[in-house]
Amino acid sequence: MTAQNVVLVTAATGNVGPHAVAHLLEADARVRALVLPDDPNIGRLPDGVEIFHGDLGDPDSLDAALDGVDGVFLMWPFFSLPVDTAPTVLSKIETTARRVAFVSSVGVHIGLEPVDNNCHAYIEKLLEGTTLEWTFLRTTGFHCNAAMTFAAQVRSGDVVRFPYGAATRTSVHESDLAAVGAKALTSEGHARKAYLVSGPEQLSQAGQLKVIAEVTGRELTWKDIEHDAARKAMVDAGWPPSYADGALDYFETLTRTPEVGSNVVEEVTGKPARTFRDWVVEHADMFS
Repeated sequence: MTAQNVVLVTAATGNVGPHAVAHLLEADARVRALVLPDDPNIGRLPDGVEIFHGDLGDPDSLDAALDGVDGVFLMWPFFSLPVDTAPTVLSKIETTARRVAFVSSVGVHIGLEPVDNNCHAYIEKLLEGTTLEWTFLRTTGFHCNAAMTFAAQVRSGDVVRFPYGAATRTSVHESDLAAVGAKALTSEGHARKAYLVSGPEQLSQAGQLKVIAEVTGRELTWKDIEHDAARKAMVDAGWPPSYADGALDYFETLTRTPEVGSNVVEEVTGKPARTFRDWVVEHADMFS
């Protein structure tokens, strides 16, 4: 890919977006970041990125950002934005771009998430009906989810209360996921492929807490809480009820059957996927 090619990153200031921007810049792409006008996290973006203000919920606001774009690293903020505008957004992308790397979910990969759930599977279905060279990044959990789940409790005490400590996941470093997407947008051979993108290990949620304890030198204890109490807390925190139900039901299945995994990160990027311990070492300050 040459420096003249242009890639737009949506949801650019979230957990994955800054990594996607960084990997694309390393690949000598011209990179545009789509951000909301009042985005408080714009400082997360690395130097060299071009800032464009726009909102996926307002397709006409994307025109300037999409003008001359060759590829899109697409993340849809399902928690905060319905998919009503998705058909129009993808139509606009199709008029200018060649490639799209869409951050999807393991739920689609294992058949847990139906199209009519209006989430990742729905966006995948829309993309399959376009002329775009799409790549689906069906990710397992992110390592950074531990910060949202555990960090505040670890900072305030020695006990973490959360459901399904035995749920065993193959979570992935957000930068590794972004690296796969950047490769899909800047090199050949990834068109119309659905990649399961995971980390290199199976680790339970309680096992994640043990790693945090070892890295930070703390004595930490996991305490399971009941499903219904967890659901109420999640909904009270802003989760749509259907998302909370889906997540908790999935965690319950993972107490019996570990999450699926793959070697896609190493196969696509040529570098081994980073472990959860690697992530905790990088972000130990979040837990102190």
